Amino acid sequence: MKNSKIILLLGVCLVSFKGFSQTKMSKGAPKQTKNQAALSHKLSTYMKAQAKVNGFSGTVLITGKDAVFLREAYGLADYEWNIKNTIDTKFQLASVTKQFTAAAILQLVEKGQLSLDDKLNKFLPDYPDGEKVTIHMLLSHSSGLALGFKELALSTISADSAYNEIKKIPYAFSPGTNSGYSNIGYYVLGKIIEKVSGEKYAVFLKKNIFEKVGMKNTGISNNDSIILKKAKVYHHTENGLAHNPYINWEFNIGHDGAYSTVEDLELWDKALYGTTVLSEEMKNRMFTSYNGHSFGYGFLINPFYNQGHQLIGHDGGFFGTMTSFNRYTDDGLLITVLSNNQSPAYMLAYGLAAICFGKDVELPYHHQRVKGNSALYPLFKGNYEDIKIIENDGKLYYNDLDLELFPESDTKFFRSDDDNRTVEFMKDSDGKYSMIKLTKAGVAEIRNKK
Repeated sequence: MKNSKIILLLGVCLVSFKGFSQTKMSKGAPKQTKNQAALSHKLSTYMKAQAKVNGFSGTVLITGKDAVFLREAYGLADYEWNIKNTIDTKFQLASVTKQFTAAAILQLVEKGQLSLDDKLNKFLPDYPDGEKVTIHMLLSHSSGLALGFKELALSTISADSAYNEIKKIPYAFSPGTNSGYSNIGYYVLGKIIEKVSGEKYAVFLKKNIFEKVGMKNTGISNNDSIILKKAKVYHHTENGLAHNPYINWEFNIGHDGAYSTVEDLELWDKALYGTTVLSEEMKNRMFTSYNGHSFGYGFLINPFYNQGHQLIGHDGGFFGTMTSFNRYTDDGLLITVLSNNQSPAYMLAYGLAAICFGKDVELPYHHQRVKGNSALYPLFKGNYEDIKIIENDGKLYYNDLDLELFPESDTKFFRSDDDNRTVEFMKDSDGKYSMIKLTKAGVAEIRNKK
């Protein structure tokens, strides 16, 4: 495919998201301005290509202040019955759930029912080393509790038995001495919400968050209830897509468990700009980056993929569920991507944000492996800042010998694990291969050879 057909609408001009007066595009709504319409077209073109080439299935909502740039559903909610996703299809949120858990804890703090300095053993006296762990540590991923309990979540074990097993999982580090993402920490926070409030996690969130915000299509999953318009979930196997395995929602809460729609998440985004759910003081605590990392309370604060803009967001993934909820707060921009077939929502959100911020983005295309010119490979090998290119036995590898680069031309390659990521070797003015152009979801980054 020629480059002119790959590069997405070169010359994108930066669009400011502040001060928009456009309302949601519906019958009788004002027409979009020229710039808004152009941006909507670029975003739509990108997502249509992702659906056609990479099989994206899910929903996408992109809004600026008082403006909607993309609001669309793709793919199928049910593969057996060929039922299409719609904009009001409900999706599992995976770790996007954590922000609701954090908000619930901060509500209890605001009511004086617990303190961020309270110790874990105050609420769960039998939890090992609970006297060393504070609520703040649990919220900011500095508790030392391990990553997760994936195998248990796929079992039919009871909630009480699961808790007894989770207690046995060793700490990853001493509480408060480091940072490490922890699903167990947020599972424990879910149990603390139940302990302090005297209500089930699902009931507390419904009464104190979802109903307050008007999120009528949002709730907490269980294994019994029939939920209308909820997408089935599928994950990739070596034989193609398959049904997701059984997930035990009886105890898989706090870090996971919520389901919602992109439109309900837009309501949640708007609520976070006000004080319907949390006071300004509690929001400041939630949106602070702690421990020298990007961990806030239930959110990541300005993670490395923020593209130079203030970003408060979180992604999620568990088997076929992939989600992204990104709030570029200085720009008034919301990008929400929900998928039910393991499409990389976080990557697509990254590409969509790049389009919004005026960057050239390569459209997805079908990569064809060809026979490369291996005589050039010794010239390509070396360290390109944080990337190491290895040449071994007439092949190129990315960082280690487990990740091969497949040639699609003499100088351009795609990764064997993800053809949405490419590496192109480029010459400098002296004719030497001294830089590489990486693309991730179509967004280009340059790395120079050391």
